[in-house]
Amino acid sequence: MVTTLADLIGVLDAAYPPKLAESWDSVGLVCGDPGDEVTRVLFAVDATAAVVDEAIDWRAQALVVHHPLLLRGVDTVAADTPKGALLHRLIRSGCALFAAHTNADSADPGVSDALAEALGLTVTGPLDSKPRAAVDNWVVQVPRSHADEVLAALFAAGAGGSGTYRDCALRVPGVGQFRPVAGADPAIGAIGELQQVDEDRLEVIAPPAARTAVLAALRSAHPYEDPAYHVSERAALPSGLGIGRVGTLPEPESLREFTSRVAAALPATTWGVRAAGDPDRMIQTVAVCGGAGDSYLNTVARLGVDAYVTSDLRHHPVDEHLRSGGPAVIDAAHWATEFPWCAQAQTAVRTVLPDLETRVSTLRTDPWTIATP
Repeated sequence: MVTTLADLIGVLDAAYPPKLAESWDSVGLVCGDPGDEVTRVLFAVDATAAVVDEAIDWRAQALVVHHPLLLRGVDTVAADTPKGALLHRLIRSGCALFAAHTNADSADPGVSDALAEALGLTVTGPLDSKPRAAVDNWVVQVPRSHADEVLAALFAAGAGGSGTYRDCALRVPGVGQFRPVAGADPAIGAIGELQQVDEDRLEVIAPPAARTAVLAALRSAHPYEDPAYHVSERAALPSGLGIGRVGTLPEPESLREFTSRVAAALPATTWGVRAAGDPDRMIQTVAVCGGAGDSYLNTVARLGVDAYVTSDLRHHPVDEHLRSGGPAVIDAAHWATEFPWCAQAQTAVRTVLPDLETRVSTLRTDPWTIATP
């Protein structure tokens, strides 16, 4: 059976839903024809020139990366520009480019889960939780004779879906009553008379964006001129989704020992691994954030963890964080903290598309090349 680029995209979008991406981000297919056949997929953090060379030399039909090549707005991808040159080479070689960035950061599991696993942490939850999307709960009273018709209309309008389930509803039998008054045009009963009808109470959920469509479908399919219904919105609830992770070590160890653990778990870089804090401080609860994470220093301080592992930390924020009593911080190379995700993404694809040949690029795309004592 032929596997297409569209099949690969479907698996990646299921693992790292695009809706989880931040509003400023650019994720998904950068170049490639979804209808093309795919037999080989290469995974990497960055689409650098060397990684593109590797993908083409290996005759891969898809390169899956974490960092978007075209994150900022561009007005040209001409072949004489750095990014345009890479895109032209990929297209000419029949290799698609796909990026999963902040959607992979917030997914469950995602980038920071892979980092936590590499460090031997047992994850207890997100560092910065992304609440589950709010949903509407529609409650409709309808004569039992028309319940199936109304439900079908609601489903067609986008109601009744939850995750991988469709046509979901609760039906509760009951007896409804009403008294039409002057000016009414009742479908059942007469003006001035109390009418009792065998009804079903229908409950369905729907995304808030579908309110107009669901209401129109309800009014169109319901036999009454003024259907009885109400809509409530479920509060956004915490979930396993979100940036970063918090976890625990099997046993407490000193900051000195934990820093060595981080260095041994991550691929070596010129940047290396450095820590700030009392070397003898005991560490057991740890927050991690793959990639740049100094914007979460206040968050980890409030959580009361013993240490925070991330990258791209700056002098003044770290100094103020420690002087305010915040946890120890461990700063590793940006690329190194996100590299474990490549194997996670590879596993997600292999699980669903086992016939694909896949591999993770071991090329170091960390830009730093020299370090001196």
